[in-house]
Amino acid sequence: MTTLAAIAASRVSEAALRPVFLLRPIVLLRAEAAAALVCGVLAFAYLGHSWWLFVGLFLVPDLAIAGYLKGPRVGAAIYNAAHLTVIPAALGLVAAGLGETLPAALAAIWVAHIGLDRMLGIGLKLPSGFADTHLGNVGRTKA
Repeated sequence: MTTLAAIAASRVSEAALRPVFLLRPIVLLRAEAAAALVCGVLAFAYLGHSWWLFVGLFLVPDLAIAGYLKGPRVGAAIYNAAHLTVIPAALGLVAAGLGETLPAALAAIWVAHIGLDRMLGIGLKLPSGFADTHLGNVGRTKA
């Protein structure tokens, strides 16, 4: 005797069962980035520091763009160092271990900044040029 589940399964195509979003890495990476942004903001709020600190420091990692004055390879290396999630994560872990809230707040701001950048499609830079990132090309395409 055929069960109801077997009948239902036989009528559903394989394509309908496939989670399509799992086949789109850019969508997944941007969702992860949104999660990092939210976690950074929530961690900062939890730590209780002034929101002026958050606003004042939020764009500081982008000062690494100045590395491009030395060329695209050096610029990419400096920019990427300022936009690696592992560095603020390590800072946050050390700060938490020491019970220090200011470095933890700085790490939270940093993670939130990286999350927003990646959510907007601004990824780690490739040495070929500022617009070339691990998430694709940023800005206008060349004609």
